[in-house]
Amino acid sequence: MKVGIFNETKEDLTKELYELKDLLEKTCHDEKLGDGEFNVIIVDEDKIHDLNKNYRGIDRVTDVISFALEDDRTFNLENYRMLGDIYICLDKAKSQALEYGHSFKRELSFLAIHGLLHLLGYDHMNSEDEKIMFDKQEEVLSRYGIER
Repeated sequence: MKVGIFNETKEDLTKELYELKDLLEKTCHDEKLGDGEFNVIIVDEDKIHDLNKNYRGIDRVTDVISFALEDDRTFNLENYRMLGDIYICLDKAKSQALEYGHSFKRELSFLAIHGLLHLLGYDHMNSEDEKIMFDKQEEVLSRYGIER
């Protein structure tokens, strides 16, 4: 699985994004996702607010938004998966790391895995689905030693 990582902020995140790409590539390999690609784009509050408002109709800043291409069967190729894009708000990731009392690496990793699971069809619209998705997130993060 090819993982594209893009930083659209002015902050130097070279080390953090290198580690994030490694985590996502290992996760894709271990989860046997096969050939394909997806992107993670790090953005500021203005950009994610705009995305949230225009595509979800929610007029506020959020921490992560996933746009799954496999929801549209036009993008499915027989042996290649085009999963979509994950947008992560840098400012929210930083503030949530402080709020939850864990590292920025842990928060960034959590948001990226959360977004990837959405691309793979997981959701948390009801309590049963939320438990499945959140248990999977914690299992993946624990596997790589990314604890709270």
